[in-house]
Amino acid sequence: MRGWGVAGRDLRALFSTNDRGVQCVEAFTNRQMQWELVAAALGEHLRHTAGPGFDVEDLEAPRDNIMVFHGVGGIGKTTLSRKLEAALASADRPVQWGEPAWADKRILPVRIDLARSAGTDFEQLVLTIRAALSMLGRPLPAFDVALRRYWEHQHPGESLEEYLRRGGLAGRFGQTLPQQMQSAMADVAQALLLPGTLGAAAAQVTGSLARALRERRQTVRALAGCARLADLLEAEPDLDALSFYPHLLAWELAQLPAGKRVTPVILLDTFEDVGDRTHRDLERLIQRVVWLMPNAYFIVTGRSRLQWADPALQGQLDYTGPTAWPGLAGAVIPAARTPATPPGGRGRQVLIGDFSPEDCDDYLARRLSRDGQPLIPARIRQTITDRSHGLPLYLDLSVLRFLEIRRTREPVPADFDHDFGALIARTLSDLTPDERHVLRSISLLDAFDLTLATAAAGLGHEAPAMRLIERPFVRENPFGVWPYHLHGLVRSTIRSADDATDDRWSARDWERAAERALAALGTQWSAHSGRDRMLLVGCLRQGLPLARDFRLDLGWLADAAWAYVSDSVWEPIAPPARTGGTSTLETAADALVELLAALARRQHEHRSVTASRLTTVTGSGLLPADLHEMAVYYLAKAHRDLGNSTASRQGMQAVADGGGRLAPAARRGLVHLARLAGDFPTAYATAQTLGWAGRQHRVEGDILWPHGDMDRAAAAYAAARDQAEQHGVAGERATSQAQRALVLAFTDPDTADDELHLTDQLLAGLDLRATNFTARIAALVRDAGTLPGLETARALRAEIRDTGITAAEAVLELTLAFHHAVKGEQDKVRTVIHRLRELARGGDYAYYTDIAHFMGGLPLTAPSAARWIDGADTVRDRWRTLVIARRRALH
Repeated sequence: MRGWGVAGRDLRALFSTNDRGVQCVEAFTNRQMQWELVAAALGEHLRHTAGPGFDVEDLEAPRDNIMVFHGVGGIGKTTLSRKLEAALASADRPVQWGEPAWADKRILPVRIDLARSAGTDFEQLVLTIRAALSMLGRPLPAFDVALRRYWEHQHPGESLEEYLRRGGLAGRFGQTLPQQMQSAMADVAQALLLPGTLGAAAAQVTGSLARALRERRQTVRALAGCARLADLLEAEPDLDALSFYPHLLAWELAQLPAGKRVTPVILLDTFEDVGDRTHRDLERLIQRVVWLMPNAYFIVTGRSRLQWADPALQGQLDYTGPTAWPGLAGAVIPAARTPATPPGGRGRQVLIGDFSPEDCDDYLARRLSRDGQPLIPARIRQTITDRSHGLPLYLDLSVLRFLEIRRTREPVPADFDHDFGALIARTLSDLTPDERHVLRSISLLDAFDLTLATAAAGLGHEAPAMRLIERPFVRENPFGVWPYHLHGLVRSTIRSADDATDDRWSARDWERAAERALAALGTQWSAHSGRDRMLLVGCLRQGLPLARDFRLDLGWLADAAWAYVSDSVWEPIAPPARTGGTSTLETAADALVELLAALARRQHEHRSVTASRLTTVTGSGLLPADLHEMAVYYLAKAHRDLGNSTASRQGMQAVADGGGRLAPAARRGLVHLARLAGDFPTAYATAQTLGWAGRQHRVEGDILWPHGDMDRAAAAYAAARDQAEQHGVAGERATSQAQRALVLAFTDPDTADDELHLTDQLLAGLDLRATNFTARIAALVRDAGTLPGLETARALRAEIRDTGITAAEAVLELTLAFHHAVKGEQDKVRTVIHRLRELARGGDYAYYTDIAHFMGGLPLTAPSAARWIDGADTVRDRWRTLVIARRRALH
């Protein structure tokens, strides 16, 4: 369920139009999951601090008083931080967020913006926390005395009142802090019986107080319970000492009466501006504040997750490791996790996710309105939503673009198929030069690992890539070939938007990066080119667009293309069309992309489309000789499937005569053409010369089963399947097994059932349309004589016709002839024969009509063109015997 609030007036949009009728508001998406995580964590924190075992002065206990929301720039972290502040103050909590279980507790939210532009230093951070606590209406003497000494030492002659006013703290929290500090000093001086004016004697007061605490005087017993106060008062009052003073704040809060007790919730926004992974001075000071205030709760928002639980940071920070920060260790809570499935354990690192499409549309509808109706039309909102990848910053920039275009004309959806250079600036702003270099390099890749990213960037060390993968715009999929990928919008923007940054790349820089990335992919594939099919396909999917878009030489892609076709698996491999480019073939890479795309798509397109695409490839003359041969061969196969035997024979003969890699396959193709023409003696004699390369055993089975010699055909297909398994050719193995199931379905339905089960297993994960048809036809053969109706067969016929695979349609019709013959429906057998004659009009598959006659016990009405190996009478007897045997088995 989505909920909405209004964070305030959108001043940028308001000042972008003269139309006073337009309502410009900052719409806020629900982010309910994040609120529920905060509410649950804060409730757990309150229970912990209220427990009898909690000791605010225990400096060794693990800390679980922090939650981190991190995400890519522009994802809405600052908006979330502001909304959490308002919700914790009960000022503006969306109804959908509900009332937290701890609503009766006193919560004091304090939001601090750490952005460089805000100018917040550590001193101001500490003063902000103390100024917020001034709203308690009472001094906090332990802290106030130490702070007064620090202030007079570090800011001699400077009024604290003026500093607070100038820094805006007086406006936020009032001017009560100086008075409370003065009151604390007066109370301590009175307890110590110190004479004179206190305003000029902070050092005297703190010195006397430290001595009194050491001597355990009764006059200072109210502060004696703070065990480390004397040490802090005696320490040099510098910035390092100031970072330990929050311990005094925590102690003072713990001394408050139960009815006055308050829990500060300190929201630290834009944490990425605290420093980098090398310079952690400010981060060290802030971490001390979090550690030394265990009764406060901290909510950090920034671009990166906190590394405090990493033991490797020991020495850079004071408190490190998973024991110290159990909630910051382990896996990050993913953005896609819903409130219904809360994170296990005590995970406190939360990735801020992209908006859903529905939230994007609602956001755009509410940002600009007139008379309560959305100003941005639905079609434009849809275009922006699709283009945004759910990034709120993109939505904001699109709103401003809408207002800008609207000044001169009505915006149209095409105006928002647009990249914003501002996204690049936001993404690159806190990256080192090496990290920016790696980021641009990996934007060329769909996915990557550390080795691939480093090689694509041309660097000799992995450190920049290691730092980069920790950024929230790098997403992780541990089950992919490569585990990392860029946020979709960040990637597309870096690739295509006008880049006005100081270190922007030239066209030659991009080309060199593409060359490095292509070479790196080739290196990875070559290193694992045994039988790693997923890696092969992944390398092709990434390498082909690089070679095409940057007009690179094919290199290793040629060998990879041969490896791709060798298994006959046909995973989808075509990259997206080149943006703004022509669809004509201009380079060898263009032609190879089209060739492999056509081969993969032929499993889903009519063979005439495949033939047309391959004709374009062969006609371009752009491919090297061996890959041109590949195109010619598969074009000849497409012609054969379409029944264009003459064109198929010409192509097969040319490839066979060439003697290249596909010559054995082409000779097999010529055998198939002889078989389709009914010249079985020639086909069988030639088949004996094919060997494994020409798939001899499967070809023998293809010749034997039309003769009704099912046992020998089944044995031939089994040998073909086993041989394919030995050679690791998954597609050939599945095809041979499907053919074995088909022929056994005629003789032994029970055995065929097991063979079909194995076929399904071997087809899993493969994209073999024709083989899938064979398996489905085999199931019909198995059930012949018992089919309750022919709806399944009719649907399958329509599906086969959509692909243009004539051979599959012919076998389906033969299956129906078998079914009707078993049932003694000779008229229906004659109807099937008529359809088979139509299919055989081109000369091929004519012997199928003979077989249908044999099944039905019908005399041939015309001389047969088939040259049967065993003679027509023997073939007739075998087919008729199969029909009679099935009929007897059913009765």
